[in-house]
Amino acid sequence: MRCFWAAGLALAALPAHATECRLALALAVDISSSVDATEDTLQRSGIVAALTSPEVEAAFFASDLPVALAVFEWSGRYNQEVILDWVMIDSRAALLGAAEVVAASKRSHNDFPTAMGYALGYGAQLLARSPECLRKTLDMAGDGVSNEGFPPANAYREFPFQDVTVNGLVVNAADFEGEVGLIAFYSGEVIHGPGAFLIIADGFDDFERAMRRKLERELTPPTIGALELEGDAG
Repeated sequence: MRCFWAAGLALAALPAHATECRLALALAVDISSSVDATEDTLQRSGIVAALTSPEVEAAFFASDLPVALAVFEWSGRYNQEVILDWVMIDSRAALLGAAEVVAASKRSHNDFPTAMGYALGYGAQLLARSPECLRKTLDMAGDGVSNEGFPPANAYREFPFQDVTVNGLVVNAADFEGEVGLIAFYSGEVIHGPGAFLIIADGFDDFERAMRRKLERELTPPTIGALELEGDAG
């Protein structure tokens, strides 16, 4: 009870221009060469199914303030494309319309490496032109460690992440990749900012469940004591 009271006081203290929405949420989808056509389809259909699930719909509308949503795909240094530009999810029709845009999207690239630092920088710039919201979250989904360009630490140093939380969705098709464990990479180098957490999908077949669970957590009004790493099958 005390945490909701404190949240209410914080909301009341914010200037009026900052309350256009409660959350600007950007979803980043990995389309690097390690993701084949079937896996890409599972990602897109998983996002659509998660967005339109009853649990996520309820979380979108858990507050009188709406959520701004954007989706982009990423792979190599210069291979980022917006799938869904910023849209205010202020009605069920807006939510279904956003899901339809994702469902109709086509993969822009399929033969580039995993440039995580560049993807983070692109996400930060996308959030910089989002509607004015109480919070900003970048949601990085991927199945591999960064293997091209500068690392995430450089992106966090050079791009505007001061008020951005970066959560992760690891597609854990294998327990170990190269010299760095995938889960350890996301835990130690990717998730960033207050309340950041990690959701683990057990392969691309589990992507829908992981995305739904992650969206529920991101969209539900914040509470105190969230865990940093979540990999359960619930």
